[in-house]
Amino acid sequence: MRTYLVVIDETEEARLALRFASRRAAKTGGEVHILALVEQADFVAWGGVQATMEEDARDRAEQLVTAAAGSIFDEMGVRPAITVKPGEAIDVVKVMLEEHPGIAALVLGAAAQGAPGPLIAHFTGVNAGTLPCPVMVIPGSLSDAQLDDLS
Repeated sequence: MRTYLVVIDETEEARLALRFASRRAAKTGGEVHILALVEQADFVAWGGVQATMEEDARDRAEQLVTAAAGSIFDEMGVRPAITVKPGEAIDVVKVMLEEHPGIAALVLGAAAQGAPGPLIAHFTGVNAGTLPCPVMVIPGSLSDAQLDDLS
């Protein structure tokens, strides 16, 4: 089955990428896999403080994916798989692609203005030809209506 992997955060471009992926999945009989990354706290001298910071980041990521999953299920009828992982974004995405050979596309959102984020820069850069699936970059400047027409 065709699975669209979407890396989300709290940005508008991530919301658009998820909307696109969920609409494509609904139209093609595919699935959506949502990946939320847990930001690692920089080293803090007091281990308890660092553990609390990391736990708070994980809680925020879990709330984000839960809300996103509910939203796409309500709107598109697509029940996504959810993964919340700590680590460096590029490394986590690489591992996800290796561990899930059914992923048919990596769907990333690009900000409407400014330089692309580190995931887009990495996965569409020098090593793009070695990926196990296509990368779909969804422009943040698209309206929901434009996105719906494309998907």
